[in-house]
Amino acid sequence: MKKLIKYFIAATSDDNFRHIIESVEVVVSKLLSLLMLFVIFAAVGDLAIFIVREILSPSEGSFSQNLFKVFGLFLNVLIALEILENITGYLKKHVLQVELVIVTSLIAIARKIIILDLKVTEGIEIIGLGIAILALSISYFIIRSSNSK
Repeated sequence: MKKLIKYFIAATSDDNFRHIIESVEVVVSKLLSLLMLFVIFAAVGDLAIFIVREILSPSEGSFSQNLFKVFGLFLNVLIALEILENITGYLKKHVLQVELVIVTSLIAIARKIIILDLKVTEGIEIIGLGIAILALSISYFIIRSSNSK
């Protein structure tokens, strides 16, 4: 019984507990990486199918509308790649790289602006996107300048 109590006390020590938590974080990060690879391949497949379908059966007057959809799908893949880079960066350094997260956010907002339909978008949404871009840009500038020092 004493051995069991000693084992339990040793297993619940701070160092062992942190080691268990770090191991769980690594396993979850690896699982997320695999799932993100699946998402990337699915997004690339969706993009390829969309492009082939639009080339084989183009409808008149919808080229510019379809072009924005293609740009949106391309940016979806790019955002997924950036998220995968965030995850792999975490696996390498065990630190969340804020600069990468901000860049990913900027790409996501750029995608939103590119596919934005101005006919159905209210002014407050555009103002919100502008404020988000400004805030993320300032954050990126601050982090970038602090990292260069």
